[in-house]
Amino acid sequence: MDISDDERIKHREIAFQEIHPNPSQAHAAAQFLVELDGVLSAEPVSPTLLKVSYDVLRATLQEIEEALVELGLHLDSRLVFRVRRALFYYTEETFRANYGCLSDERDCTQKLFAKRYELIEHGCRDERPEHWRRYL
Repeated sequence: MDISDDERIKHREIAFQEIHPNPSQAHAAAQFLVELDGVLSAEPVSPTLLKVSYDVLRATLQEIEEALVELGLHLDSRLVFRVRRALFYYTEETFRANYGCLSDERDCTQKLFAKRYELIEHGCRDERPEHWRRYL
């Protein structure tokens, strides 16, 4: 149940439309994303391309991109990018669900450690049924 950093840390590219009042959307997005919880790094590669590294248990690509759209930035909407985005959204949602994170939970790390604690053999378990524990 241990999650390695390679599985948890995602490295993605976010492409922006070239026609926009702000010619360097990637720089504006990088300044905003550096302050978000779960985002480890945000580096503009070009005025319209941004490289982002983030912890998938704290933030997802969908949440990051929705925040950028709310800022008024325009994501590239060509078919290749839309399909890639949908694939990333699906895989990250599945990854989080497999490790016990619900889609509405922002930070499920504590839940993961609790699940791991339940699976480890130790002497801190009460073997009585739930109704007996409440009775006594």
